[in-house]
Amino acid sequence: MNPLAQLDNLDLDPVAKSQVAGMIRALLNQTAHDAELLHLKDAQIQAKDAAIQAKDLKIEALTHELAHIRRIRFGVKSETLSPLQRDVFEETLDTDLAAIEAEVEQLQDGRPGDTVVKPKRPRAGRQPLPDHLPRVEHRHEPASCTCDRCGKDLVKIGEDITEQLDVEPAKFFVHRHIRPQYACRACETVTAAPIPPAVIDGGMAAVGLLAWVMVSKYQDHLPLYRLEQIAARDNVILSRSTLADWVGRVGVALQPLVDRLTWHLLQGNTLHADETPVAQLDPGSGKTCKAYLWAYRSNDLQPGPRMIVFDYQNGRSGEHARQFLGAWKGHLMVDDYAGYKALFTDTGNSGACIELACFAHARRKFFDLHQANQYPQGHKSPMAWEALQRISVLYAIEAEGKSLDSAARQQLRVEKSQPQLHAFHDWLVQTRTGTAPGGASAKALDYSLKRWPALVRYAETGHLPIDNNPVENCIRPIAVGKKNWLFVGSERAGQRAAAIQTLLGTAKLNGLNPAAWLKDTLEKLPTWPNSRIDELLPFGKSD
Repeated sequence: MNPLAQLDNLDLDPVAKSQVAGMIRALLNQTAHDAELLHLKDAQIQAKDAAIQAKDLKIEALTHELAHIRRIRFGVKSETLSPLQRDVFEETLDTDLAAIEAEVEQLQDGRPGDTVVKPKRPRAGRQPLPDHLPRVEHRHEPASCTCDRCGKDLVKIGEDITEQLDVEPAKFFVHRHIRPQYACRACETVTAAPIPPAVIDGGMAAVGLLAWVMVSKYQDHLPLYRLEQIAARDNVILSRSTLADWVGRVGVALQPLVDRLTWHLLQGNTLHADETPVAQLDPGSGKTCKAYLWAYRSNDLQPGPRMIVFDYQNGRSGEHARQFLGAWKGHLMVDDYAGYKALFTDTGNSGACIELACFAHARRKFFDLHQANQYPQGHKSPMAWEALQRISVLYAIEAEGKSLDSAARQQLRVEKSQPQLHAFHDWLVQTRTGTAPGGASAKALDYSLKRWPALVRYAETGHLPIDNNPVENCIRPIAVGKKNWLFVGSERAGQRAAAIQTLLGTAKLNGLNPAAWLKDTLEKLPTWPNSRIDELLPFGKSD
């Protein structure tokens, strides 16, 4: 309806009609202007909503990243901290508590006439000291064998025995080899026992000292200058150049064992693989460049000795893994690093390696998301919590089948793991459909969905592992040790370190004392036949 047209039908004075027409026109113009403003505001609201949604996604990502960094910096119980690092925090707290209790006790003891009864400190049951340790007995007899009250002879009715653990620090001593010389007057000849063969001919270091240097440097991560200082406390002069000479020569002598151990590792059909960065000194520049220590681990779910082999390379290219594995084919458990992808898509050879994905890495994505949502709102992510609960069920099944043989474990996985995995996958797909792309939640879900075929492959058999934790546990001590030695001096030094850590790490995995094994091996190595070299490996039996 046009109000101006209706105005002509009214019987109004021309002046009044003109005024009313003006007012109507003004109202119509104001209405049109208001409609235009409303349209502009509606467009602005839609633009702001889009901007707010984008900001929400960005805030979620930043909150997730911030919480992750906070846990790395401050989190004692965080998964990003290795067991060795957590122990450092916990032992510091225990030390502080003991020091405070001691100070309180000293203050109470210093009070004259103090009758306060000291509370008994709660202690856990003390473990018995190992039976294999030698015992040094100290008998404490009473000052008199007669009774203080009546003077009669005392009768022994029993013994109160307590034991204390003691240690002697590195104890230096000298082996003196005496070779009597005998002459035959008739033949005019001299006879003497031959000089015993040694790893370092003519060297002054016995095998015990060589083993101590190698274990201290490569397992306890003590630089040679610290070993020099330890020896100096006993007035024993061991220069760093001498120690370095021993390390180099022993490394060469042990290399055949490393090569043979690598051969044994590659006979298996399932391997774990991972890598960790190492700083290497760049001669002439005064700076360091980044190298990598690659680690390859045997599968604990298969029979045979456990093995870890380290391979030092100057880069992280997947070509290094290809060169180490050579023609090896089998199941390879790795993380999502792109350098391994070529191993699983190589069609040039007869069949490529088969990828196994790590469920611990998939779990870590949800764990990070779960922890991130505690800041600052104080609540956790229900979606991440649900994923963690589902994954925990899978690990509980693995714990149940740990002691089973391969056939029984496969049956267990078919009956319990596979239904859980099918339900987990359906939940992942359904949850991802309702999750906005680009956020931390979507990334956590996409990580598992993208690698799902490789993640669930373990459940089809009874011998494949569920995660890559075995090799990561072998790398962690080296990552902690890097804080001591800071960098590798050269590529050759890195290769030597990888070789020695291969032998010591394998000895540890097989329950051997690395120092004792190395000492025994260095004694036998100079005269040991190459045909029996397997008997010297950290898992073999030697005569």
